[in-house]
Amino acid sequence: MDEKALTRLLSQVKGGKVSVDEAVGQLKDLPFAELGYATLDTHRSLRFGFPEVVLGEPKTVEQILGIVGALVERKQTVLVTRLQPDKAEALVARFPKGEYHPVARIFHLRQGKARAGKVAVVTAGTGDIPVAEEAALTAEALGATVRRVYDVGVAGIHRLLRRREEIQECHAAVVVAGMEGALASAVGGLVGIPVVAVPTSVGYGANFQGVSALLAMVNSCASNVATMNIDNGFGGGFYAALISRTKGRR
Repeated sequence: MDEKALTRLLSQVKGGKVSVDEAVGQLKDLPFAELGYATLDTHRSLRFGFPEVVLGEPKTVEQILGIVGALVERKQTVLVTRLQPDKAEALVARFPKGEYHPVARIFHLRQGKARAGKVAVVTAGTGDIPVAEEAALTAEALGATVRRVYDVGVAGIHRLLRRREEIQECHAAVVVAGMEGALASAVGGLVGIPVVAVPTSVGYGANFQGVSALLAMVNSCASNVATMNIDNGFGGGFYAALISRTKGRR
């Protein structure tokens, strides 16, 4: 239940269209829903404007189907991240209105409308696209308009300079890079918007599965750069969308 649905329900009670008992029935699990193996935060859409997101990777097919079913029953948008193909196949079969995005490993079933501003998702290389797509699709699920700016790393910085204005026009940017992670600082120095840096595990041995990029981004001298964890495209997209939503309202 989101703010709009709650307002509508209370108006119906006030107007006599819905009884108090019926309203209590709808509100009794407003803060959370007990599923036994999960305690679903059904109040999150009221607080955040977006429901709880499901991490699919460690869960069984049965658990995912149960959680998604509870969200669908409550008419909440569904976003499942880090989803393996076999689990995605089961989800699509049960909920055919949803869509699975294999590159990003995301299942999305939209119910209702979410609104946010404009977000740029920028990658250093093609190898960073899976994490970038996770960020982009997450931001889009939150209602953001996403501009994808891919393969503009510092090894050919002229590619980034050519598209600087596109990034600057957005309310926030997600910069996804592996190797030494220098792109986040480069973008941060070129634009006057918040930059969410996402290090990836793309790189050779001394990259330490993304640790070198993470440390470089954390130590960025560009003061508009904040850093997410390694390969956390979801976190980067979510945070950038929240920033864009606030900026859009202003």
